[in-house]
Amino acid sequence: MIEIQVEDPAWREALPDVEAVVRGAAGAVLGSDPPAGGERATVLLEGDAAVRELNARFRDRDAPTNVLSFPAAALPGEPEADPYLGDIILAFGVCAREAEEQGKPLAHHLSHLVIHGLLHLLGHDHQDDAEAEAMEVRERTLLAGLGIDDPYRSIVDTAP
Repeated sequence: MIEIQVEDPAWREALPDVEAVVRGAAGAVLGSDPPAGGERATVLLEGDAAVRELNARFRDRDAPTNVLSFPAAALPGEPEADPYLGDIILAFGVCAREAEEQGKPLAHHLSHLVIHGLLHLLGHDHQDDAEAEAMEVRERTLLAGLGIDDPYRSIVDTAP
């Protein structure tokens, strides 16, 4: 189950079906890589200022970023069969700018970042080259299943 909270109205203005986009991307991940228990997570669609504050507070980086993932720790006394995966927070301004710079629809970029964030909540990472490549392959495969082009190809193609 994915709970979606749209805090910045710019998300709905730019993507009237933003909840459907998030649910489609989340379903691609959770339908193909179910965690060892429940499938609960929250996707918070925020503005740049809120994400900047969280990034500064939790990552010591005083700037907005496109997506933050906060995996949940198991709570004492909670049944292991139904864990809460965690929270994903996305910044509208950063995401919209990146989509425009990369020449892709905002819905495609949002789908990619939701998939990326959920993979982090499921334990995937990109701390070294091997992990990054494995995670990118997984993202490409899931996005292709949604009919979305390879997001890394467009980044490479638009690089100076």
